[in-house]
Amino acid sequence: METVNTTERLRDLRKLMKDNKVDVYKFISGFSGSAGTAVITSEKAALATDGRYFNQASKQLDSNWHLLKQGLEDVPTWQEWTAEQSEDQKTVGVDPTVITAPEARKLEEKIKKKGGASLVGVKKNLVDLVWGDQRPARPNEKVSVLDIKYAGKKFEEKIEDLRKELDKKKGAGFIVSMLDEIAWLFNLRGNDIPYNPVFFSYAAITPTRAKLYIDESKLSADVKSHLGDKVEIRPYNAIFEDAEAFGKYLEPGASPEEESKSSKQKVWISTKASWALSLDLGGEEKVEEVRSPIGDAKAIKNETELQGMRACHIRDGASLIEYFAWLEEELIVKGTKLDEVQGADKLEEIRSKKDHFVGLSFDTISSTGPNAAVIHYKPERGDCSTIDPRAIYLCDSGAQYLDGTTDTTRTIHFGEPTEMEIKSYTLVLKGVIAIDRAIFPKSTSGFALDTLARQFLWREGLDYRHGTGHGVGSYLNVHEGPIGIGTRIQYSEVPLSIGNVLSDEPGYYEDGNFGIRIENMVLVQEAKTNHKFGDKPWLGFEHVTMVPMCRKLIDGKLLTPEEREWLNAYHQEVYDTTKGFFEEDERTLKWLERETRPIHVMEFALS
Repeated sequence: METVNTTERLRDLRKLMKDNKVDVYKFISGFSGSAGTAVITSEKAALATDGRYFNQASKQLDSNWHLLKQGLEDVPTWQEWTAEQSEDQKTVGVDPTVITAPEARKLEEKIKKKGGASLVGVKKNLVDLVWGDQRPARPNEKVSVLDIKYAGKKFEEKIEDLRKELDKKKGAGFIVSMLDEIAWLFNLRGNDIPYNPVFFSYAAITPTRAKLYIDESKLSADVKSHLGDKVEIRPYNAIFEDAEAFGKYLEPGASPEEESKSSKQKVWISTKASWALSLDLGGEEKVEEVRSPIGDAKAIKNETELQGMRACHIRDGASLIEYFAWLEEELIVKGTKLDEVQGADKLEEIRSKKDHFVGLSFDTISSTGPNAAVIHYKPERGDCSTIDPRAIYLCDSGAQYLDGTTDTTRTIHFGEPTEMEIKSYTLVLKGVIAIDRAIFPKSTSGFALDTLARQFLWREGLDYRHGTGHGVGSYLNVHEGPIGIGTRIQYSEVPLSIGNVLSDEPGYYEDGNFGIRIENMVLVQEAKTNHKFGDKPWLGFEHVTMVPMCRKLIDGKLLTPEEREWLNAYHQEVYDTTKGFFEEDERTLKWLERETRPIHVMEFALS
């Protein structure tokens, strides 16, 4: 990861800020992580990011930048830092399309409390102006129809469900701005954003009309036939013009005479929708910000989607098993020198041969030794490490299949691991097992389950700076809300429900030394219990990831009899469901047999 010189960019941006009468502006850094906020003043620049990216940001940011490590004690949030810079009646500017309405309100409140002038929406994105001709053109990939045999439910039924929700809560309509929600709602998929099968668009659903805002050239005859006369196609950029009309008349195209019929109704937008959309709809008087009903519905997979998740994880697990067997032979038997990208390329090649493969679900994190301590490490071609067979190797990877999305992490060792590596791995494994075996009453949130995964590390004074689990889409985004397992406040707001799909991935990281993470995908299902206190269902998890744990890194003495029983049963399940892929692959079958043989405490009694 190279440090990026941003001196020239900051100089150009500060000139534009002055021209637009803005003293503080939100954006531009050279940091490539997926979660970060940059704030620039006439003299300072700060980047705020969370614990997943502390290591990465410190390597990529040049001396122009101050790193705000969010979540650490005595470190201000980016909003607090911004407000501090606005003292003495300074104006803070932001592109209103890149900040939500709730975020804008909270930020303005902090600015005014600190003596700042105001928060203003700058319609021309100043970063884009600095970027100039080097800014890539907006992708214009074709959209495709997701067959009902994978979707499991017709888009007309999904729209009708949404309309029932609008009617029940007296909503005038819903403007949909989340790309994965639009793809799911219409049973369409795209390729505009790497690894995420979505397409640039908006949608508007009212009791009588459904509109899709998209560049029509992206739609094939099949897509148009699929949508039929039930969905009106509008130009992508027409959303803001129509939003003004929606806010004024409360239904696009309605006449002034009809306005009185819905005078007390509000237009719904997601709490994640942009400030710009809220402003064009008429602001708080006309808009109700809600947790998206589409997001909630999408997170509860139907039986077709659940079966797809089970099936694609078996195929995907077989790919990882083949890869690890190949990698071990190359490194240990043949002594081949392979770098992290070459490893990732081989894994993609293996996956690409499986049924229904579409592409990867994110950049493969192929990381050796100290690179494994960078939580969201991305090896760069020509500038990455050679895989060291004497060190930890962490591989976090996933794929998109027509019948589901995968995300699996395994940490392995080809040599002799240290005592600390073995202990850390075993503590992390105990956390994985604790989540997997959890039984909990209906209405329990992922927030409440998080400590189950961390408890064993906490007893040693250890922890990790990321969530324990995130929701996963069905041939959609690999990170999907609103559910998850972790300490984020939003995870306390939405209970886990039957049909949710999420990851189970505790970890432990020593900067500059090694990193450990184990990740399985689990489905929420009803659990069988002897009693039903409160006469309500009890829930648990079904794991679908089928890849062995690393035997070399497990200290069986640290596992309870119940944990060893779980591990042996899991390994038997992995063996039974994947061995059929290797009938003509002796190398991989031998590796699988070795890694899935039962673990007995006596193996460790004399060690």
